[in-house]
Amino acid sequence: MEYTTLGNTGLIVSKLAFGAMTFGDDTSIKAVYKVDQQLAQAMVDRSLEAGINFFDTADGYANGQSEIMLGKLLAPHRHEVIISTKVGFRTGNPVTQAGLSKKHILFSCEQSLKRLNTDYIDLYILHKEDPFTPLEETLAALNSLVESGKVRYVGYSNWSAWKAALAYQLQKDNGWATFCNGQMNYTLVGRDVEYDVAPFMQHAGIGMTIWGPLAGGFLSGKYTRENLKDPNNRLSGFDLLPFDKEHGFKVVDVLKELAVEYQASVAQIALAWLLSKPVVASVLIGATKMHQLEDNLGAIKIKLNAAQIEQLDTLTKPANLYPHWFNQNLLDPVQKEIFHSK
Repeated sequence: MEYTTLGNTGLIVSKLAFGAMTFGDDTSIKAVYKVDQQLAQAMVDRSLEAGINFFDTADGYANGQSEIMLGKLLAPHRHEVIISTKVGFRTGNPVTQAGLSKKHILFSCEQSLKRLNTDYIDLYILHKEDPFTPLEETLAALNSLVESGKVRYVGYSNWSAWKAALAYQLQKDNGWATFCNGQMNYTLVGRDVEYDVAPFMQHAGIGMTIWGPLAGGFLSGKYTRENLKDPNNRLSGFDLLPFDKEHGFKVVDVLKELAVEYQASVAQIALAWLLSKPVVASVLIGATKMHQLEDNLGAIKIKLNAAQIEQLDTLTKPANLYPHWFNQNLLDPVQKEIFHSK
């Protein structure tokens, strides 16, 4: 395993992290929540054996079952591991049990601590934006949890760049605990974070961790145009990520060629591409079957060369958005040479 520090902190995390979203048997998302305690035990044990020290969950996964199962499995190793969990999604019927208000954050943290069977959370993540609660209220609540010792570090997930940047500046201005992590979706078929999110995070020294790195399993190469809608496939029951499937199949074809060259799997090549990106601190790997976990663990050994990374970058380059195309196109000749050399 390889390790790095998370953002501008001394927190050392494995470059592959284990995502426990699949733990539980809640029927709300049958295509995802289907790992029982026995299989979860085997997966956690294998992850620890492979050197993973970073485990991620959320209070909204399987109605809290994921936190309960992960907490039980990691209890004997609590001093060795980093546990992250999240807050923000609805977790109960009362109207107040959702969002990022002070009330909900403090309540949810206490509930997560109980479910995880721990007295502190290493990394507490705001799971999504809350358009109703003032940022100051949310950030002050987070800071109070850090000051109380219930939370060690704080982060966000699925936030727009402007809101994360504003929040980060408010944290600095008020002397509050600052974000050290942004957990975002980033894949070969979804590179939106490269526009504004990644540049901000690199500027601020915030480490990016990646959820859904295989685009719901699409980049594992197991899907074909014929079986894409098979009811037994995950994408037929949980197709969250919007991307051009036809272009995605062309990407997978190239990944298959590289996989042959490396005697690796398609998934390992897709994960290796992500691990080559400087903004990426850690990639969350999740699984519903043991062989999937074993395969994903092998990605840490794959080192794509510069030409192969450029090949994949060019193949999947997203269309430029305004004002980026304006500012790049109007660089003078000297500036263009400098820009393209980076």
